[in-house]
Amino acid sequence: MQKKIPMRQCTGCREMKPKRELIRVVKSPEGEISIDFKGKKPGRGAYICPDGECLKRAIKSRALERIFSTQIPKEIYADLEIQIGEADEKLR
Repeated sequence: MQKKIPMRQCTGCREMKPKRELIRVVKSPEGEISIDFKGKKPGRGAYICPDGECLKRAIKSRALERIFSTQIPKEIYADLEIQIGEADEKLR
């Protein structure tokens, strides 16, 4: 019997994808926004595909701001762009 694969929705393209394929952004109970590489940090999480187009859509629609009800620091978006760039290089 196969194990159930947890699915999450990308905030950019709004498609359901396996949790392990997505990058998690988390708002800690203290209100700090960060990227969660292990998927274990406590707090409210939002997921985004490792695709530049999904990130652009999420930024344009202010999806992360709406999910977390707060302003997202530009450093978080810069870190996400770096992560997505590294993911693209691994696929090539």
